[in-house]
Amino acid sequence: MWRLARARRWAPPAAAAPRAAASGGPGAWYESAARSAPVHWAEQAFLSLQAAGELPWWAAIACGAALLRTAVTLPLAAHQGRLLAKLENLQPEIKSLAQRLRYEVSARGKQMGWSEKVARLHFQRNLRRLIAELYVRDNCHPFKATLLPWVQVPMWLCVSLALRNCSVGAAGPEVKEQLSAGGTLWFPDLTAPDSSWILPVSLGLVNLLLVEIFASQRMEASRLQKLATNFFRVVSVVMVPVAATVPSSMALYWLSSSLVGLSHNLLLRSPPVRRLCLIPRTKSESDTPYRDLLAAWAAKYSFRR
Repeated sequence: MWRLARARRWAPPAAAAPRAAASGGPGAWYESAARSAPVHWAEQAFLSLQAAGELPWWAAIACGAALLRTAVTLPLAAHQGRLLAKLENLQPEIKSLAQRLRYEVSARGKQMGWSEKVARLHFQRNLRRLIAELYVRDNCHPFKATLLPWVQVPMWLCVSLALRNCSVGAAGPEVKEQLSAGGTLWFPDLTAPDSSWILPVSLGLVNLLLVEIFASQRMEASRLQKLATNFFRVVSVVMVPVAATVPSSMALYWLSSSLVGLSHNLLLRSPPVRRLCLIPRTKSESDTPYRDLLAAWAAKYSFRR
């Protein structure tokens, strides 16, 4: 098994499968992505992890998901937390600047005879400039907070396609044979979908729990935030039948990744952990986050009127 993994590790990406034809068909883009170098590297990473640890394939998939989320996305989540905390702490200063600027623009507008529309344009232009200067001063531009999904989503896709390749034999018949006997409990065959639907339904429940945790962070959400929350609720539900049609190896990876992400999200709510990650304290931060989370859920989903 180790010799097989070592031999495959040094195979060039082009040797894994021939390139998709340029003319292609409806699924040409999918096949091209499945044969790409990042997906090939993900295959080799799982083969090396499974061989080095002599793990059954179900454990290698779960451990791989935990390692990726801990080594890659957890530091990015902590970085995102620092940026969002800085942005929240800037709001009182931004509000004060806006009030002073509105007074100055109003006074200047009366001297220059500006119309209300012109005065509003001057106010908005100068306010954007002042806010941008604050972002530079505190190194907390909001766009930097989007780094986490820009890394997490492509990584999730590459690993999913790598496990798909391993399950359908595109990574080699030997690997497919190992996966077919590498499951456990109710999913002994990792190349077949989970006919019991336990993995898909568990995935949907964990993802919905994650969405509700994010939704509970702000008591008064904007219209855009409410739309985003409902969108991710729908995605969480849609992922259930999708996970029921793919190989169990992929569904297991998705569930493992979501479980680790849930644990990281709860961990980063702890004040001592937040200080350890250098996340500044904010006005909205609670000393009892888990108790407050349970209380918010109890109030939101209580059947008593």
